[in-house]
Amino acid sequence: MKISEVMTRDVQVVPPKMSLRQAASLMRDMDVGSLIVGDNDKMIGVITDRDIVIRGLANDRIQETVVSDIMSEQVRYCYADDDIDAVAHNMAGVEKRRLPVVDSEKRLVGIVSLSNLASARKDHVCGAVLQGVARPH
Repeated sequence: MKISEVMTRDVQVVPPKMSLRQAASLMRDMDVGSLIVGDNDKMIGVITDRDIVIRGLANDRIQETVVSDIMSEQVRYCYADDDIDAVAHNMAGVEKRRLPVVDSEKRLVGIVSLSNLASARKDHVCGAVLQGVARPH
């Protein structure tokens, strides 16, 4: 099974100068935990609900801070035609609950999350990801 068969295709891309308050509101309205940050049709980062809390709110930086100030710039991704098992093991290895999905020209085409993998109903796939991302600290 390929990632393109389980990924979410409707991905919200936000500009780097969006305020944290706007990003948090968008996450709430869309019921998502992350947003892709893009600039001129290029994926430049990812911001998660955890980033907003840990790097923004907990550091008292919520008022004037924009997305690019706290986003993660090291974006890990997978390809739409990658095998679901390989992506699950990769997600576990890098401890990521979600990955952007790109096409062969590295254009954003979707996102794959733990819930997408669970929808594939492959217990070994979900187990592999959970072992990597849900380890006790």
